Amino acid sequence: MKIEKAVITAASRTQRDLPLQTLIDRDGVSKSVLRILVEQVLLAHIEEVCLVVWPGDEVRYAGALEKVAGHVRFVCQDQPRGYGHAVWCAREFLHGETFLHLVSDHLYVNADGTAPAAELLDVARSEECSVSAVQITREGLLPYFGAVGGHRMAGAQGLYRIDTVLEKPTPTEAERKLSIAGLRSGYYLCFFGMHVFTPAIIDALDKQVAAAGDRAVSLSAAQADLAREQQYLALETRHRRYDIGARYGLLTAQLALGMHGPDRAEILAQLVELLANQQSAAAAGDSRR
Repeated sequence: MKIEKAVITAASRTQRDLPLQTLIDRDGVSKSVLRILVEQVLLAHIEEVCLVVWPGDEVRYAGALEKVAGHVRFVCQDQPRGYGHAVWCAREFLHGETFLHLVSDHLYVNADGTAPAAELLDVARSEECSVSAVQITREGLLPYFGAVGGHRMAGAQGLYRIDTVLEKPTPTEAERKLSIAGLRSGYYLCFFGMHVFTPAIIDALDKQVAAAGDRAVSLSAAQADLAREQQYLALETRHRRYDIGARYGLLTAQLALGMHGPDRAEILAQLVELLANQQSAAAAGDSRR
């Protein structure tokens, strides 16, 4: 299976400025979140990237890409019709090819510096089907993620056949529909924000778009259709994701990048100094009471 294209969605009203934020990458260079994401995609031997944006954002996004801008094509989502619609907008770019998909408000960090998507792409090529990265997640975090139910694939570590897809299920729904043998009670497989989709996902989205009228189009609904119609797998990943749209998300992502780069010792020293200063100030305050 040839996988040479990627789609990154960035048109959401609450998401549009996040990829433009600047962080120090693990190589010590200051870059936009968007450039870091595209560089990670190119490291996985993807050749072309489609960035789905709100009309008018192309210029400032191109500026944030810097030296990797030549690998990126922009497609506009001119109506705020949801996540699934944003992916569907890239259909002409894809020309019926299997593709890697990521969201632009997550950063992915792994310890060894290899491409975070590499293992996912390898599984998709070997199994010749759609594969989504997932992580085992406690039920208290279900309101933030889509989740899947299914069963383990025999003889394959961390690989599951998906039977059910639910967007941000309640704990009751998850217990009833998403429990997987072997997982601890109260823990579920939630999407990691990284997928490899065959052209069948665009076919499923075609149906969703046609049925939705002017309403938002759900990617999760199309994924559920995909799971019912053909083999669709989930790969448990060991990498870490950082939602930069969450409270302190950019700070946490920056620390994660720094701790896996050449400035690790300096960062640790600064953290220790900060904690020591806070402890000293607290002790001084107590002594004056």
